[in-house]
Amino acid sequence: MLSLILCVLSPLAMPAAARADVPGTLQAQAAPSVFEQGPASSEQLALYARIASVNTCIASAAGEDFEQAAGVAGETIAQLILAVHQGLIPTSGSTPLTLEDLRKGSINAAVIGATEICPKQVPAELRDKVKQALASQPSITRG
Repeated sequence: MLSLILCVLSPLAMPAAARADVPGTLQAQAAPSVFEQGPASSEQLALYARIASVNTCIASAAGEDFEQAAGVAGETIAQLILAVHQGLIPTSGSTPLTLEDLRKGSINAAVIGATEICPKQVPAELRDKVKQALASQPSITRG
């Protein structure tokens, strides 16, 4: 029964513009790559950090341990930077960062962003450490 339902519904799941069997419609075209290969730009890193921060806040609000939530979000971003940008970021020049360095930076970015986005979900001691660290920096540009 399930296979019959899938056969009937599968043509409906694909938009007409991407279906070659519908006369007068456009043919499916390859989508442009969302990510450009090469070093991550500052704008891309800011986006990735924001995604990690938001994911940390969402997971924490859903009851996950904050450190675990930040770790998973950071790992996701670290893997993305390694896979898409070969570990290259603006400050690394032509030397790729190791996965461990990417993890540290991505987790830090997730925690710093969560401190700004959902401060009540960040453990107080960690929130205070982040605020102190940011206050001691001469100038930090955020995306």
